[in-house]
Amino acid sequence: MSNQRRSTRPRKAAADPGLLAGGSDAIRGVVRLAEQVAPRDVTVLIEGESGTGKELVARLIHARSRRAGKPFIFVNCAALPENLVESELFGYVKGAFTDARMDKPGRFLLADGGTLFLDEIGELSPKGQGDLLRVLEDRAFRMIGGTEMVSVDVRVIAATNRDLRRAVAEGRFREDLYYRLQVVPIVTPPLRERPEDLPCLIEAFLEHFLATHRRGRLRFTPDAVAACQRFPWPGNVRQLRNLVERLVVTHSGDAVDEADLPAAILQHERLAPEFAVRVGMTIAEVERLLIRKTLAQANVNREEAARLLGISRRTLQYKLKAYGLHNDV
Repeated sequence: MSNQRRSTRPRKAAADPGLLAGGSDAIRGVVRLAEQVAPRDVTVLIEGESGTGKELVARLIHARSRRAGKPFIFVNCAALPENLVESELFGYVKGAFTDARMDKPGRFLLADGGTLFLDEIGELSPKGQGDLLRVLEDRAFRMIGGTEMVSVDVRVIAATNRDLRRAVAEGRFREDLYYRLQVVPIVTPPLRERPEDLPCLIEAFLEHFLATHRRGRLRFTPDAVAACQRFPWPGNVRQLRNLVERLVVTHSGDAVDEADLPAAILQHERLAPEFAVRVGMTIAEVERLLIRKTLAQANVNREEAARLLGISRRTLQYKLKAYGLHNDV
């Protein structure tokens, strides 16, 4: 079994240069907290929308920890069928079932001494949640078909794009596991909440992909950058990264102008309504007007309006009531 462990390589780091680049308070806060908790051997729960860099935050924590020279093992919980969760996480011994012709170490054993990153933890099956809770409490487990407890020294970092608090309230996620995972919570901000980071991100991706594809100089004009800053980026930084790579590969000129951007961005520019802000208006008056205009653009869809405004639906509901708009929509 030891030979098999040495031959199994941990997943290589994802090629996402600059994903955490930028000087906004939001992203600097994430990096600062990640570096602060890295030396402390605590469990971390990273929450955020898809494409916001949760895996990169986990890798940053691992790289700054005493476990940096040990394995970083990635597990996509959404891809684990319920009947395979136990064997994938804990492994099995030879003869445990018909096709078990040799010992197979699970992810916990492969991560011994290092970090186990459980991505999309909210998709883990109820049985998988119970199995995970036991090993987090005992720091030991039995391989399928085994008789002895196997002790491991593993740091667990979990990530999710779901609202686990709501999942707990609805009975879809174990409350005891939630609090076991959430020793230190880190929230990765969506790109629409840090538009000031767009220029830095674009430059980081350009530098990377120009070198990767061995292409000469390419830049984004100020108008193109400004249009990108106004776009809500539903796919977050991953979507921006893909856009920059596509333009590096397909754009023939030396500069990307606003007209060269994808149709979705140009359409958003055309459809985004404007409204006048007069000198002397209060912040509350401006916010009330912005909410009304955004609701109109979203066809009175409150969930979509909250997304465009960069706030939660609960916050939007509160503001609608505070500004006397809840009966208008």
